[in-house]
Formats: sequence, C-alpha cells, structure tokens
Amino acid sequence: MYQFSYVSSVAAKAVVVDQDLFHRVLSDQRIERICSQIAQTTDVDERSKLKRMLPAFCWQARYDGGVRKNETAHSSGLVMLDLDHVCRPSELWKTLQEACIQQGLLVAHITPSTQGLRLVFPVPEGMDLEQAQSYYVQELNLVNVDTCTKDYARLSFCVPQSYFLYVDEERLFSGSPSVVEEVSVEVEGQPVVVEPVSVEVAERPVAVEQTSAEGVKTVGKKADESESYETHYDGIPYSLLVASLQELLGGTPAHGSRNNFIFSMACYLRYVCNDDPNWIAQLLPTYGEATEKWRRTIDSACQRSQYRVMPQIVKRAIDQARHQLAIANKSEDEDANELPPEMPKRLPKLIAHCIKNVPYVCKSFVANAVFPALGVHLEDVTFELIDGTEKEPTFMATVMSGQSSGKSAANEPIKYILADVVEQDERNRQREQEWKDAISSKGSNKEKPKRPDDLCVQVLVSDMTNAAFVQRLKDANGKYLYTNLEELELLKQLQTNGTKDIGKIICLCFDNGMYGQERVGAQSITARVKVRWNWNAATTVQKGIQFFKGRLVDGTLSRVNILTIFPDKTKPFVYGRYDEHYAEVLKPYIINLKLATGLVECKQALALARKMSEMCAEEGALSDDPVYQDLSYRAVTIAYMKAMVLYIANGMTWTKEIADFAVWSLKYDLWCKSHFFGELLKEEKSKEKVKKKRGRQNLLELLPTTFSYQDAQEVRRLQGMDESGCRQMINSWTFRGYIELDPTLGTYIKTDQYLKRMKG
Repeated sequence: MYQFSYVSSVAAKAVVVDQDLFHRVLSDQRIERICSQIAQTTDVDERSKLKRMLPAFCWQARYDGGVRKNETAHSSGLVMLDLDHVCRPSELWKTLQEACIQQGLLVAHITPSTQGLRLVFPVPEGMDLEQAQSYYVQELNLVNVDTCTKDYARLSFCVPQSYFLYVDEERLFSGSPSVVEEVSVEVEGQPVVVEPVSVEVAERPVAVEQTSAEGVKTVGKKADESESYETHYDGIPYSLLVASLQELLGGTPAHGSRNNFIFSMACYLRYVCNDDPNWIAQLLPTYGEATEKWRRTIDSACQRSQYRVMPQIVKRAIDQARHQLAIANKSEDEDANELPPEMPKRLPKLIAHCIKNVPYVCKSFVANAVFPALGVHLEDVTFELIDGTEKEPTFMATVMSGQSSGKSAANEPIKYILADVVEQDERNRQREQEWKDAISSKGSNKEKPKRPDDLCVQVLVSDMTNAAFVQRLKDANGKYLYTNLEELELLKQLQTNGTKDIGKIICLCFDNGMYGQERVGAQSITARVKVRWNWNAATTVQKGIQFFKGRLVDGTLSRVNILTIFPDKTKPFVYGRYDEHYAEVLKPYIINLKLATGLVECKQALALARKMSEMCAEEGALSDDPVYQDLSYRAVTIAYMKAMVLYIANGMTWTKEIADFAVWSLKYDLWCKSHFFGELLKEEKSKEKVKKKRGRQNLLELLPTTFSYQDAQEVRRLQGMDESGCRQMINSWTFRGYIELDPTLGTYIKTDQYLKRMKG
C-alpha cells in the first residue's frame, strides 16, 4: 500500500491515509463549498485565502511523529505532477488519459481553481522523486509542470469527489493499511479528531459520521472494540435513528453547546441502546468535542436517574427514521414507476445551453433550477392564467437529495444568468457604502445626507435580516429580488414581526402579496410593498421533510418547485467548462427577457396550460388520489410560467420543444412532491374535518407537537389572552394528560393520548 499523508490544516499534524479516510475527505461538503467559491472568484488574494481553508493530501510522503517536514519524511512511493494554468483541464485529460493509464496512473483530478490538473503516479523502481518527475514529464510530453513538486512536503489541496477524473483505488490502497495513532488537529482554531479506520474492522459497527458546525467530518470513537452490538433497532439502522434524533434536537450543535448536546443525545440513546455507554459511544459522533470529555459526558448521562417510559421525542425519532427508511427503500425500487419521469431528448435551446456543462445525474434538476434566476430579468411582466387572472412570474425551487450528490451543480449556470444583474448590484452596493460612510463622518448635530432612492440591489446574500429584506424590496421598485440559499433552513431568518411561520412569506412570494413592517423610529425601516422574490434552496431529504412537515396543507408546499437528484454510478460525474463562450451564447436569451414588458400573451402556451390541467384532473380521478389533485393546481401554473419564460427568451417564438419541456417539468415536480410527501399528505388529509369553531380556540392545537413555555405564552398573547395565566394552563394540560414535560430539555410534548384523541 502507498502510505501517503493527510493534514486538515497547514499547521496540523499529518496522518497516513487509508481508504475510509480517503472517502470521508472526498465527500466532505465543506470542501465542495470552498472549491466552488475558489472557482468563482477572480481575486488572486481571495483565492489564496480560500485555499488555505482547505485540508490537503501529501501524496509523496509519510512522516515520523506526524511532523510534516522534509527531514522527517519517508517516500510514499508516489510522485505528483502539478500541471498549472491549463486552459481546459478536462479536455487536456482526454488527450492524456490513455497514455497516463498505460504508465500506471493512480489518481487524476482537477485543482480547486479548475485551472489545473494533478496526476499521481508510482515512483519507478530505482528513481528518486525528482528523477520520477522528469521521467513522466518526458514520457507524456507534458508542459507547464510545476517543478516545486520535487519537495517531499509539497501539499495538494483536497477537492470534492466530482473533481476527480480517475482513481485506481485497488492499487492505491492494496495491502494492509498501517495503524496510525489518533491525532488531534485543528481547523480554523477548532479541535477535530482525525481517526483513520482500518479496513480489517470495517465489518464491525462503526461510528456514525457527521459534519460538525465548522463543516468538518468527525467520527465517534469506538469504546470497546471487543463488543459487537446490533446494527438495527426494530429494523431501522442505528445511523438513521441517530440522525433523526439529532435533527429533532435542532441539528449539529455549534461550538460552545456541544457538551450539552452530547449529554442530551446520550440520555435519549439509552432507551434504544440497553442503557450501555459503550454501545452509545459506538454510535454517537464527537461533534468536534475532545475525545476524553466526550466520553465522560456519555458516562455521566448513563449514570443519572432516568424515567422508565420512553420519551415522546425518542418515539418520534423512531417514527421519522422509519419514514425515511421507507422512502429510501422506495427510491431503490427498480420499477420504472418509482423513478422520476425522464427528461425529453430534445430541449428548448436555452435549457440545452444552460445544462450543457452539468454532470449527467444533475441535468434534470438544473434544467428546472435555473428559472428563479431567469425570472429575475422580467420586470413589470404578467401572464394570463387559465382562470382569467393575471400573474407575475415567481419561481421558488428547492432540491432535496443526499449529501455530496451534486446540489451545487446549478450554481455556475445561475452565476452566468445573473452576471449582468450582479454587476449592477456591485455599483449600487458601492454607492450605498459611500452613503453610509458619509453618515458616519457627520457629527451628531450635523444634518445627515438622505439615503439615495435608487439603490436597487437584486441579488441578496442568504444571511439577511427581516428589516434588510423589506428595505431591498422597497428599493427594487417593481424588480425581482433573488437569493441562492445554501440551506433551506436559512429562510427562517425572516420569521420576525409576528410572522412565526416562514410558510406565510412563501405564500406571499408566490401570490405577490403585500409585506412589510411599521416602525416609529427615525432611522427604522417602515415599508409595505409587494413581495417579488425568487429563490433557490438546497437541503437533504430528511431536513426538507422536516421543514415542510407542518406546512403540507396550507399551500406552502404546492407553491414551491420540488426537485431531486438520483445518483447514477454508471454515468461519469464531470463538470464542463464555463467561459466567455458560454456567456456569449446565453446573452441573446437574457436580452429578450429584459426587453419584455406588460401582459405577455401566447395562445399556444395558454392552450397547453388548459391541456395540462385536464391531464392532471384525469390522472387524479383515475387514481382516486385527492392529494395529487390538490398539488396539481399550482404545479400546472409553475410549468406554464416556465413555458412563458422560454417563449419570451426565444424571441416570442413557440416551439414543440418548449411544450414538451413544460409537460415534463409538470410531471417531474408532481413526482418529487408525491415521492417525498405523498404519505404524509395522505395522513394530513385523513385528519381533516369540518370544524365549526365556536367560542375560544383550542390553544394546544395552535402549538407544535414539541413547544416551550415561551411558545405557550406567545399563543395566549396572539389570542388576546393574559400571559400571566400560562402557568395554570400548562399545569391543567399536564394534569389531564394532554402534555408531558421533557426533563432533559425543559420543553413540553403532546402525549400520544392527546394526539390519538384529536385524530379520532
């Protein structure tokens, strides 16, 4: 086996890489996110700063004591060739591939900047590092090779799996991996345990792998290697159960709250791990906590007194994990009906161009994900719907899929679609900063300059407050705003001003409803404007279901275009090149969108919308599926709006490809919604009853299943009731068996007794 090294930061100790660690690094979403930022920036200093945030492989050496210096280096048996400033590395690879493989190539990947190529070969017998490098350069007739790679300590920044063009793992990791002592390192000042797991113990239950708050993967330590525990609880993998419980407790803990979080997780896991701390230690991640402290916390949790009855939150974690398992099993079904409808072979020219450089498995998702960005270019444009009303083109798209599945594949097409808007935004951001500087320079008694009225910034960052959102809506003056959300949960930042449910804002977006805030302060933002906001979001399946779970029948889900990615290991996951030519081909379509104004009519598109509506009604009737019918109403509108955008972009010219794409997009959207939410929607429909509300509202029904004392006070306040009576109300509910206190977290949970009563 070639014993090369890995470091998680430039100052960290080096550990020998085994196959398990290699895969963990390649699937790290933090690496994927940073590499995407590196590829997008043109600022040399910013690029260097981002690179320093990446972990790295040292292909050419392993080290005594983990000290990465040439004097402690031992040859790994590998030599790295670094081809810098390659115009099109993917195309260069195609010309080199056959010759490289013949020479015994082990690894080939594109560099973080996407402008270079790394090749890793075995060192020929009898050669040193420099001789090996010269040999391969001559044999392959290479140019632009970095000569500094003859240094044993030379690092190669890690890249995500999608950047790899070739890996011969069988030869790279053949033989028995060496046992490496655990090394504690730091990434950006935070401790992280790097623990290579040898192949020989892969059959045993291993710790659940999670991503820490800093985006670095951590692995729980196995406390007793001699013990062998069950891998499933009532048919559910423990890894899925731990992930569900973690989600219900609020997700991966931030630095500073890890110990309390680990304690809570351990307390709950006692109920499914036979109260065995060693078993829990095999399942529970460290979340970046120091190993000794992590283990002490688990032991402490197992020593405290505990109720004999399983808490409601553990029961819900089991139910949620079982639901996730059912979805996973369903997605693995080979029946063609269990796969999303296949995208048409012939696509509208604009869509074909947008997705030309996208990996094969991501093309269907990206083909739909570009519409929120395309719609930003339409100002003061409306379409006539089949019911005779007019609507502005609003698009909200969420992709739900597993980790490291390619959810970022839409970022580059979106970046190019919005390039002209971002350029204008930068000028207005600069003007806004100049105004802020002028304000700061004035004394307290000096007259402050008025904020310019035309500071329109359309492309917003995902981290924004409600006040900033309202200000940007006001500044836009009829134009659409846009945000690319790395995580769907970021939408919850807008839950202020009494709007406790982001679902209400999503509904206002789709309907272009009025939204704003009223303030009395001289410097406060007071505005009430139409919501014109398009956005893209990404999330894992589990988090996506959790986000929409309480918003299934209020119209929130039906207004969002749901997308997904189905991995296909038979297809290569390779990105194409985005360059000036890509931008030039895109430009005429963008110009056509910007030129459109007023009510845009297309008889063919309207006829297609009626046809799609009838098609959905017939499908719902034949299947006797009211859920499908409910979802189809707005899904038809979304697909129709896509057809209209393509019609405008195509110079007001209708084509069969546009019609076929719209019909497929409708089916794809409905398939995704039914696939992820169908069973939950049916459960909600079965609960629906016609209730004549007389007298006071059932306050407990207004609260979520798990709620805090402060939540109960807020419900009373919104109903115009005295908050001081909250304690008596809580005591009454507890006495009657409607709720129970979760002693670990200090929250209240509705009992099964109460939930069954409400169902009945």
